[in-house]
Amino acid sequence: MKLDLYHLDAFARRPFEGNPAAVCPLAEWPDDALLQAIATENNLSETAFFVREGEGYRLRWFTPSVEVELCGHATLASAWVLFNALGEPRETLRFFTRSGELRVSRAGEALAMDFPAKHPEPVAEPDAVLAALGLASADVQMTDDILVAVDDEASVVALAPDLRALAALPGRGVVVTAPGREFDIVSRWFGPKVGVDEDPVTGSAHTSLAPYWSRRLGKRRLTSRQGGRRQGELVCEVDGERVVLTGQVVPYLTGTIHV
Repeated sequence: MKLDLYHLDAFARRPFEGNPAAVCPLAEWPDDALLQAIATENNLSETAFFVREGEGYRLRWFTPSVEVELCGHATLASAWVLFNALGEPRETLRFFTRSGELRVSRAGEALAMDFPAKHPEPVAEPDAVLAALGLASADVQMTDDILVAVDDEASVVALAPDLRALAALPGRGVVVTAPGREFDIVSRWFGPKVGVDEDPVTGSAHTSLAPYWSRRLGKRRLTSRQGGRRQGELVCEVDGERVVLTGQVVPYLTGTIHV
């Protein structure tokens, strides 16, 4: 079997920044074990697979170790492949996923994703979270991720968390965030539990980050930079129970998988 493979940098304006993702268009679904094996072999934070389904596409995402419920950057990359490599003529794509229907639209040189908003709630006992991150204090809240808000960007940059301790915490991952100097918000996301020690730009985390900072800063539109050694950027717009995430994609490599 031969499968097309696209390797792209999402939430990036040039190669070697943003978050790398692999995208594999499929005519039909093979066994899940093969999908996971391909994602493990790719060894990127996410590999996306899609199959045409009615008026849209069934979309699934795999880390090197597990299938996940939601991934922003690989959704953005999948839309880029459909629009730019496969000639999809529509202005808006519909993806059917484990998190419901997601839509991605053309937005000039960028792409805009329409995702459901998540509203963090305070964590009653944050001590284990703070200890794993080496922080004395922070506002600790939770959706599917633990959201840790600190006062300044320098604290986010300086993080050196205990990844084993983070993997023992509840939820999918941990995102640490602060108001930024050049951007409205900055953050870093850690997901050792799902096989991703640190993700450069986690689009799905912004479905929690954007509503949180929208309330705190009193702004519906927020600019965001995420990452540690490798970084990327996006724009978030909060509209009630939806969050629109806009970013660019840069193609890096096209190849063929032989399995």
